[in-house]
Amino acid sequence: MSFKPMEASSGKFRTAIIVLLVGGILGWVYQALNPPPPKLCGSPGGPPITGPRIKLRDGRFLAYKEHGVPKHTAKYKVIFVHGFGSCRHEVSIAASKAAEELRVHFVSFDRQGYGESDPDPNRSIRSTALDIEELGDQLGLGSKFYVLGFSMGGQIVWGCLKYIPHRLAGVGLIAPVVNYWWPGFPASLSAEAYNLQFPEDQWALWVAHHAPWLVYWWNTQTWFPYSSVIAGRANMSRQDKEIISKLLPGKKMNKEYVTQQGLFESLHRDTMVGFGKWEFDPMDISNPFPNGEGSVHLWHGVEDGLVPVTLQCYIAGKLPWIHYHEVPEGGHLFAHAEDMKEVILKTVLTGEK
Repeated sequence: MSFKPMEASSGKFRTAIIVLLVGGILGWVYQALNPPPPKLCGSPGGPPITGPRIKLRDGRFLAYKEHGVPKHTAKYKVIFVHGFGSCRHEVSIAASKAAEELRVHFVSFDRQGYGESDPDPNRSIRSTALDIEELGDQLGLGSKFYVLGFSMGGQIVWGCLKYIPHRLAGVGLIAPVVNYWWPGFPASLSAEAYNLQFPEDQWALWVAHHAPWLVYWWNTQTWFPYSSVIAGRANMSRQDKEIISKLLPGKKMNKEYVTQQGLFESLHRDTMVGFGKWEFDPMDISNPFPNGEGSVHLWHGVEDGLVPVTLQCYIAGKLPWIHYHEVPEGGHLFAHAEDMKEVILKTVLTGEK
């Protein structure tokens, strides 16, 4: 009997230890799965606001930048949609000789959560298309304007074709990112293309599509390799590496700016939206210019190591109204080459090749 109090005390101690351990594990899991709140621009302790912004329908602010010839003297008005890990400052096509010759006024913007644009917890392909429409309205670009999108920005342009076709004067999709789970793809074709990606990217994309609640943890943990693009070791072609060496100074300057509000609301949510479950299949979109009043062009590099060319070929075959252009030695970044800038602008804006 004399040992019972000690046994009871020992039992309570063990229970307390277990409760503390379980609580600690649950706390760690919660912290690992839930990203920190974004550092909103202009908020106490947040990044400063350095450029113009518009206030959108839901109260969010969208940062933008104007390039090229002045709006009132421009012949063409173009909204440019930047890619993954980029921002409104990176619009090399706006500095091309062709842009000045054609008298093009460009507007670029930081997509939601990037740079100085407020994050959008409800971000979707549709919401971004509506942001683009509202940007055009508030900046007085007219009833119709051109849209160019590169890489992940090109993927966003599918949303413009779906949700705001009546506002488009012409469209250019430049190496647009493809979602392997679009239902229009034959399972064998998408699986073959998916398996061409690095193993770590296959896992990162699988998580983004099937378990988006794990995206933040997956791309910040150190147990397994995560997205090669986020890690800065993406599969780049010889041409890409040459182009990157020329773009590097500007990229370095903008690196901190791009994700200054947090990795989750910029890069991670981009992955979740781009490779998540879409509300439409691009291969079901109707021709926005049935009477030939405009045109849609898609360019893709044959040596693109990030987005398999086979899937773009299939999309172009399913949508015969798209003018499809393959760049034989082009990698993912071919559009930064000076000659390609001229080709893209003249083709989309004037119909010349």
